[in-house]
Amino acid sequence: MPPPPAVFEPLADDAWLLRLGERIDDAVNARVHAFVARLRRQPPPWLRDLVPAYASLALFFDPRIVDAETALDWLSAQWLSHDHDLADGPVEALREVEIPVAYGGEYGPDLDESAAELGLSPQQLIQRHADAEYRVAMIGFAPGFPYLSGLDPALALPRLSTPRTAVAAGSVAIGGAQTGIYPRPGPGGWRLLGRTPLALFDAGRAAPTLLLPGDRVRFVPIDADAFERLRAQATP
Repeated sequence: MPPPPAVFEPLADDAWLLRLGERIDDAVNARVHAFVARLRRQPPPWLRDLVPAYASLALFFDPRIVDAETALDWLSAQWLSHDHDLADGPVEALREVEIPVAYGGEYGPDLDESAAELGLSPQQLIQRHADAEYRVAMIGFAPGFPYLSGLDPALALPRLSTPRTAVAAGSVAIGGAQTGIYPRPGPGGWRLLGRTPLALFDAGRAAPTLLLPGDRVRFVPIDADAFERLRAQATP
């Protein structure tokens, strides 16, 4: 198939942005990840980083090795020659990661109110949230924060009218048509349904970020005892 419309924009002295759209769209995001996988198979020596987002890709290059126009020419040529048939995408290479989650109570203070707003029981909301398969559309907002696509549209919820000043690390939440996980304590306005004992981000690990763009994610409900046991195992 011919290459979809794309816009190449300068992002910095050492970076270009390939923009494929302006909104959240699972098909566009899948196209971004398929293209990233292709570029990573045979990266040139000057390629420093590739940062995929919902509908764009940032390419960072080493200006000591290559000039900006050469980097752009290479990116453009890769895009034009890419097989844009997603059936040939990198689905088989994606990781599937299970995230244990204690839903409700102190772990998910917005579960009951959110369920009532959706016309569901808390258990129905848990089941429908955990039944879906998600994909890490992008990492952003904070180090290791995964924006997950794949939320059942019927579970979309608006952000809180007044954001919390403190959200616990590991909180699993819904914000609009997305779900995500707060990797570290901080402010936030998404609806908190539960919490995982896993560390989403640890700068001391060889791979600081637990999840990567393109990963598939499943939430596995656990009880409070399992949460505390897993948290103790995860704490050095």
